[in-house]
Parts: sequence; structure tokens; C-alpha cells
Amino acid sequence: MQRIRLRYTKRGRLRFTSHRDFQRAFERALRRAEIPMAYSAGFSPHPKVSYANAAPTGTGSEAEYLEIQLAQHRDPQKVRELLDASLPAGLDVTDAVEARTSGLADRLQASVWEMRLEGVDPAAAEQAVEAFLAAGEVQVERRTKNGMRAFDARAAVARLEASADECDRPDGKACAILRLVVRHLTPAVRPDDVLSGLRATADLAPPVPAAVTRLAQGLLDEETGAVTDPLAPDRDAATAAPPTAAGQSAAKAPSGASPANSGEGTA
Repeated sequence: MQRIRLRYTKRGRLRFTSHRDFQRAFERALRRAEIPMAYSAGFSPHPKVSYANAAPTGTGSEAEYLEIQLAQHRDPQKVRELLDASLPAGLDVTDAVEARTSGLADRLQASVWEMRLEGVDPAAAEQAVEAFLAAGEVQVERRTKNGMRAFDARAAVARLEASADECDRPDGKACAILRLVVRHLTPAVRPDDVLSGLRATADLAPPVPAAVTRLAQGLLDEETGAVTDPLAPDRDAATAAPPTAAGQSAAKAPSGASPANSGEGTA
């Protein structure tokens, strides 16, 4: 068995696809690409796919992750290319590594989000950020399947700032961009919860829904607020791994000869 970890995106209109919609699309792509999947046992076998911390419906993402288990060994980059070609544009597979370490989900400690606030003056957004960060606690409410739930949105925020980048608005209308680093806690704090907190602490209320995109997720450096690539440990492990027996045989073979075909031409 081989495990491959993939990074994929949700761009454009496909940010409105639910996680269940993506699961169906991905399983169709696996069949279309003829990936030799391993399947679960039981009456209704399913391909062995593990999804990790999917973005909320309606938000874009440049950093979604999943893991697949194969019944036959394949080159991870070839698997990436086949799946990327089999998925609709906007659901793009951008990276693939062979799983050589455990605990991918455990390495998804935090997310970096960008929130584009149309109709909000950048100076007003900066003042709201300062008020939010100065608060010791910011209670917000969200409706869940068990009813309304109140929780502290401030505790999960490792970093929040108004970006100095200008929005690319050809009409010159006001637009603010916020960069947000959120720890993955329980209960989960989402970007819209932070927007609710900004409304509660500074009366910041964008006239139109914010355009939200996840830029990264991974291990969190508490000192700097940086979020690192969760696939890096697998790449490092692959680099540090000793060469395989097949690779050693190839290295020892004389120039022009192939160990696999050394007996070619004999009876």
C-alpha cells in the first residue's frame, strides 16, 4: 500500500461547493484518472480517502489537503497531473507527496486567511483591528445544528492586520484587505466569526459579504505568527531516506547496462 498526500484549491465560483459536493467530484476524478485506489472492506466499499479540515462553504482556498491510499505504487507527481486534469477548473491539485510521516491532520494547527471587504475604508478597518486585538475577550454567537452557541473569537486569533496592499478596484471605491491567522481550536473559529467580532468591538459592518480565501494552513510558529507547509516533513523524509535496493543496483551497473535487463538475449 502507498499513501499520497495532496494539496488542492477551491477557486472562483467553486468556492460555493460544499465539502460533500467536492467528495463526489473527487471520487469521480479518481475513477476517470484510473488511480489504483485501495478500498475499505464491508458491504459498500469506498476508496480510502482522508479529508483534513475542509474550508467552510462559500470561502475560497489555496490550501486544502487530503490523503489517498493506493493499492499499487505510483509516482505522486503523475497522480497529481492525472487528478488535476480530471477535476473541473477551480478544483486544482497543486502539490503531491508520498506520505512518509504520520499525523498530517495534527500538523494543520492554524490557517492564514485573506478577507476582502468591499466598501470599507482601509483606515476604518485598521482602527477596527486595533480594537479587536486590544480586547481580552470577544464573545460572538453562531447558529449550529444544536442551536445558537456563544464563544470567544479573540482567543483563536494569533495574528490580524489590515494589509497595506491596495484593492484592485478600477472604480476607485473603498476596499480594505485583512490578513488573519487563526488557530484551529474547539469550537472552530471561522473568518465570519472574526468579522462578527469586529462588528461587536468596533461596529465594522461591510455593506456586502466579504470575499474570504484561505491562503495557507499548517504548523503555527507562535512567536512570529507564521504558518509553515504541512507537507514539508514528508519531503524532508524522502530526501533523508536511504536509496532503495533497485536504486543501488542501478548505480552499480556498468555504463550502458540495465540491471533489470542484464540477462537479455540469453536462452
